[in-house]
Amino acid sequence: MGAQLPVQKNTLYVGGLAEEVNESILHATFIPFGDVKDVKTPLDQATQKHRSFGFVTFLEKEDAASAMDNMDGAELYGRVLTVNYALPERIKGGEQGWAAQPIWADADTWFERQQQEEEMQRIQAENRATMQAAEELHRKKMAEEREGEKEEEANIKDDPMAMAEAEVLNQN
Repeated sequence: MGAQLPVQKNTLYVGGLAEEVNESILHATFIPFGDVKDVKTPLDQATQKHRSFGFVTFLEKEDAASAMDNMDGAELYGRVLTVNYALPERIKGGEQGWAAQPIWADADTWFERQQQEEEMQRIQAENRATMQAAEELHRKKMAEEREGEKEEEANIKDDPMAMAEAEVLNQN
């Protein structure tokens, strides 16, 4: 993903959880650092067990920072924990494939882009029509000029004075 997602300073990612660890154990592990607002351990849909990681949200950013400093690299049920600030929840949808908002959140901008695209197509069609009209006018003028030259040549042949002038010009 091109743009870096902002971190949530009061929510921690806790990775490397043992199978025995549940949300209440995770809550009890992190409560010494401050008031815990929420604990989540996302489940694997196939096994209905957590996926070896969870999220702990503190009420205060300072408590989250303290917990991260003290618990990153600590051991819980024989497994070493990885504790970092969590990125915002990502859900499928949006133009980039994954987004921090639901797919319908960009519906207004999509509609605006559609209108802009239609306007651009209309302007391009007008420009093409104008260019074609200009080219047609140019072709007509060129044809008229060629016709005028032919008429002049025809007039010279009919006019004895013009023939004499042309002859003098050719001699010089």
